[in-house]
Amino acid sequence: MELKKIALNDVHEALGAKMVPFAGYNMPVRYSSDLEEHNTVRNAVGIFDVSHMGEFMVRGPQALDLIQRVTSNDASKLADGKVQYSCLPNEQGGIVDDLLVYRFGEEEYMLVVNASNIDKDWEWINKYNTQGAEMENISDQISLFAVQGPKAIEALQSLTSIDLASMVYYTFDKGVFAGVPDVIVSATGYTGAGGFEIYVKNEDAKRVFDAIMEAGKPFGIKPIGLGARDTLRLEMGFCLYGNDINDTTSPLEAGLGWITKFDKEFTNSENLKEQKAAGVSKKLVGFEMVDKAIPRAHYEIVNVEGEQVGEVTSGTMSPTLGKGIGLGYVQQELSKPGTEIYVRVRNKDMKAQVVKLPFVKK
Repeated sequence: MELKKIALNDVHEALGAKMVPFAGYNMPVRYSSDLEEHNTVRNAVGIFDVSHMGEFMVRGPQALDLIQRVTSNDASKLADGKVQYSCLPNEQGGIVDDLLVYRFGEEEYMLVVNASNIDKDWEWINKYNTQGAEMENISDQISLFAVQGPKAIEALQSLTSIDLASMVYYTFDKGVFAGVPDVIVSATGYTGAGGFEIYVKNEDAKRVFDAIMEAGKPFGIKPIGLGARDTLRLEMGFCLYGNDINDTTSPLEAGLGWITKFDKEFTNSENLKEQKAAGVSKKLVGFEMVDKAIPRAHYEIVNVEGEQVGEVTSGTMSPTLGKGIGLGYVQQELSKPGTEIYVRVRNKDMKAQVVKLPFVKK
C-alpha cells in the first residue's frame, strides 16, 4: 500500500525531518533529537503537524442521537464550543477507537479519530447510522497543527483576535487566524504542556504553518516530531490506541470509567455495566522503574515469585524524571499505587513500583 502524504510533507523534509511510515502516512518522527524536542515542548513551545488524524462531520436532527449511540461518554452534556473525550466501544467489550467530539451547534458535530482507524471508525459509525444523520469524512481536506507548551498563548496571540488566554481546556472557537477565515482553534492537546490544536483547510496549511513559525520565533518555537509526542503523552499517562487500548481492552480496565456513562444506552453498555458491578480482573496502571532499566511494550510484568501478572503496553525513559516509566495491565490486586512489581528486561527481573498518574504533575 502506498503511503499517504500530509499536505506539508515537503515542508517537513526541507526542515530536515526524519520521515517514517506511521498509520499509513509518511510522518515526521524527529527533526533534531527526541530529548531536545521533548524539552522544547515542556519548557517553551513546539509545533506538531498531526494532519494524519481523521475528522468526520456529523450533521442534522439525528446527529446527537447517533453520537450518543456509538460513544461511551454523554455528548448531550456538550454546549456549543465544547470538546469531549470519548471512546467507541465494540460489541465484545473492547474499544474500536478513542476520539474527541466537538459541538458546533445542536445539529453539527465533528469527531476527531486516530489516523490508523479512519476507515474502521467510518464503517463502524455508519453501521449504526440507521436514522439518517448526515455524515461527511473530511479527513483528507484538513490539516491539523498542535502548538503545545507553556509559551503557546504568547506565541499565537498575535495571529488571531480570539482571546486565547481566556480559553478553558477542552473548549474551541472558530475565527480568523493568520489572516485565514474559519480556522478552528481548540484548547486541547496530547502533551499535558498546555496549548492549542489548529484545524485548517489543506490549501491554507502552508500559510498558517509559516505564520505560526514566524510568530513563535521570539519564544523559541521548533517543529516537533512523533517521537517526542510519544514521550510527552506517556509522562501524562495518556492512552495510545493500539498500545494501551485496543479491540480487546475494556474502557473500565483502561481506567476510562470516567468517560463511560451508564445513564444512557450505547453499544455494549449492558455488558460494561455488568463488568463494572462485578469489578474488573485486570487494570491499566502506571509504574516507575526502581531499578535502572527502560521498559518497552510487550515486556512481561512479573511478581516477586517471577510469575507473569501482566504486560507493558507503553514504556520509555522519561526525559523529565530521568527514569524509566511505563503503562501496563496487571491483575486487579496489584494495581494499587505503591505496589511492587517487576519488569522482565532481557530475562532479568527489574524492580518497579505502581504509581498514581500522571507521572509528571503539572
